[in-house]
Amino acid sequence: MPNHEPRGCPRGASYSWYLYSANRLKYPLMRKRLMKMWRDAKKLHSDPVEAWASIIEDADKAKSFKQARGRGGFVRSSWQEVNELIAASNVYTIKNYGPDRVAGFSPIPAMSMVSYASGARYLSLIGGTCLSFYDWYCDLPPASPQTWGEQTDVPESADWYNSSYIIAWGSNVPQTRTPDAHFFTEVRYKGTKTVAVTPDYAEIAKLCDLWLAPKQGTDAAMALAMGHVMLREFHLDNPSQYFTDYVRRYTDMPMLVMLEETRRLLCRWPYAARRRSY
Repeated sequence: MPNHEPRGCPRGASYSWYLYSANRLKYPLMRKRLMKMWRDAKKLHSDPVEAWASIIEDADKAKSFKQARGRGGFVRSSWQEVNELIAASNVYTIKNYGPDRVAGFSPIPAMSMVSYASGARYLSLIGGTCLSFYDWYCDLPPASPQTWGEQTDVPESADWYNSSYIIAWGSNVPQTRTPDAHFFTEVRYKGTKTVAVTPDYAEIAKLCDLWLAPKQGTDAAMALAMGHVMLREFHLDNPSQYFTDYVRRYTDMPMLVMLEETRRLLCRWPYAARRRSY
């Protein structure tokens, strides 16, 4: 196994200076147009929910502050004011449209259990919709949790060195995983075959034995074709014990097949499927 070092990353080194940046946000901000409406409404309504309703139910007022989005215009507010506004808007939405119309996002537990639990717990208590990290973070592959049921619980990059075949798909390793890229290049010295799937000749393509350049938007079709070949060759035509053991232990494949011989789980059997052992 190669040494972990060097693991330097210029982005990580410069990040430490964010604390001292003049652009760092130290206080809550609110759009000036909305702040004026909110403060005027609070003078007329003692109930914050009614104050918010007077804004959002007025077509002209709602259009006015929504049109200001994307144009800046933020001014300093206080935590008490912004928290009251957020709470009032949440209560209004729940009363009028239902709790599932309140959607939120929490960081993954690996980032901070406190920040994760605070957001996830709040949304769970009110019956809101908790969006997963994969819904928001553009460089995390949703296929991973959909298949294995986990949240980026994958081996560390050093484990690439133990692989004999690596497919880099949706990750430009030298650019986005700079500290770990050396494992990708070093493993090739021991004979590991590497494949890059990217429509453009990105940095990762330069490090691979094979570059596959599908047209943009055809990745899904390519993945389905690869899955079809694997199932055909290792599950149907020439069953492999290794393949069978792997999919039973590590994927959701057992949940897609009935134990009754010659029966398959179809989407038109949702209720029958629940009553069967599969």
